[in-house]
Amino acid sequence: MFIRMIEAVQRRLTAISEPNRFRIVELLRNGPRSVGGIVDHLDMGQPQVSRHLRLLAEAGVVEATKQAQQRIYRLRPESMRELSDWTQRFAGLWSERMDRLGSFLDETE
Repeated sequence: MFIRMIEAVQRRLTAISEPNRFRIVELLRNGPRSVGGIVDHLDMGQPQVSRHLRLLAEAGVVEATKQAQQRIYRLRPESMRELSDWTQRFAGLWSERMDRLGSFLDETE
C-alpha cells in the first residue's frame, strides 16, 4: 500500500513539474474548464493542451467529463490531498531543523 502511494505521488509530481502542465493545474485550481477555455488562457495550441491534459489524466491529477461536444477537465482533489499529505510528512523535519538553526544563530551572536 505504502509503495503504491509513493509511486502515485512520484507520477503526479513528475506530471506537474513540467511548466506548461503546472500552468494548466493552476488554471484548474479556479474550477473546471474546457480544453478551449484552457487554450484561451495559455500560449499553446489545442493539440499541445490536449496532450498535456492527457498526461495529467494518466498521472491521476485531472479527470474529464463529457458535456455535449466538449470535454471538461477538473482537478482530482484526492490527488492533491495525496501530494499535500506526502509533503506534510516533511513538515516536522523542517521545523526541527529550523529550530536547531535558530538555536545555533542565537548561540553565535
